[in-house]
Amino acid sequence: MIDKEMIEYIANLARLSLTEEEKNRFSKDIDEILEYVKQLDQADTEGIEPTSLMAKKETPLREDVKKESLPLDKALQNGPVVKKNFFAIPKVIS
Repeated sequence: MIDKEMIEYIANLARLSLTEEEKNRFSKDIDEILEYVKQLDQADTEGIEPTSLMAKKETPLREDVKKESLPLDKALQNGPVVKKNFFAIPKVIS
């Protein structure tokens, strides 16, 4: 069971602010999802080889071709905060 403390921990990692109502709802929702996933344990997979891809396709490759890069102003135009030609982000390590 996913309790409210776990929801708060996950919300903190995701930098989310949740109301008490949302914490309770997410706890219930995640429990229901996990119960549904547990049903997969009952599926008979005897003789079925594990796969990582549904379709056997090779990754298409392309030639490495040197070409002009994106101009700096275009590369930075969608950044929320730009300082000295770099994206400025909040400090993440204390």
